[in-house]
Amino acid sequence: MDTKANGKVLVCIPAYNEAKHIADIVRDAKPCCSEVIVCDDGSVDDTGNIARNSGATVIRHQTNKGYGAAIKTLFDIAKIKNADIIVTLDSDGQHNASEIAKIIEPIVTQGVDVVVGSRFLRDEDKRKVPSYRSFGIKTITKLMHVASYDNITDSQNGFRAYTKRALSKLDLKEDGMSVSTEILIRAKESNLSIKEVPITVNYDGTDAPTHSPLSHGMSVVHSVVQFISLRHPLLFYGLSGIVLLLIGTSFMWTALDLFSHTRYVSTPSILLSLGFVIVGMVLLATGVILYTMTALIRSKLK
Repeated sequence: MDTKANGKVLVCIPAYNEAKHIADIVRDAKPCCSEVIVCDDGSVDDTGNIARNSGATVIRHQTNKGYGAAIKTLFDIAKIKNADIIVTLDSDGQHNASEIAKIIEPIVTQGVDVVVGSRFLRDEDKRKVPSYRSFGIKTITKLMHVASYDNITDSQNGFRAYTKRALSKLDLKEDGMSVSTEILIRAKESNLSIKEVPITVNYDGTDAPTHSPLSHGMSVVHSVVQFISLRHPLLFYGLSGIVLLLIGTSFMWTALDLFSHTRYVSTPSILLSLGFVIVGMVLLATGVILYTMTALIRSKLK
């Protein structure tokens, strides 16, 4: 497929200290797009100069702001340039730029809003993913299903394509690695259509990830919990409150049953009961208040 025949296609690459790989990525991407844009996120090596000499337009952050901040900068530039299709891929050499046409195809042929590359759609690709990465990615993806698309297999893959319409709907806040999850959450919230396509990933010769899997996972968990608590307060706070009220009631029932048979006052059971009941009531009230506030805000925005 001739990708350049589908309007202005921008390939956007966030990069931090990737002087080793950036030249090859830019050169491989250039034939597939109208322009390659690299966001040099405060690199202390020669990433920016190498990318520029390889034919990319380089936008530089003076300090390292994070993967999410780089993605937001690239999206802002794509909007200014009025791009029709935006492709993002990582700068560490894992993604194969020759597969850009494959990533774009569902947008061109099916009118999909967002396309995500997946390492888990084909058996031969699954086997290439190290076991610890596979476990972490699948765990995060399962958690993400609660707040976003439930058919996604690889929520953390940075090889993606977006339409102009999709970009206009994505008002991103996250500066860190959890932006990958935030994008899917906000895309689902905006009713954007999504499709996964199989891609190959190369782990040979790539450096260790800049962020530890644990910190990455925790940031994603925080984003999902934050989304659920604000978008679905009755589910998050109300359900939790009801569960705690039931636990508190069970402790109180146990204490009363013990007293009725033995006349023994179980102070620990009573204290536990009161604690669970108080916290449960606070959570339940918080859920109702937040639900009422968000309903009022939504009604005013309509």
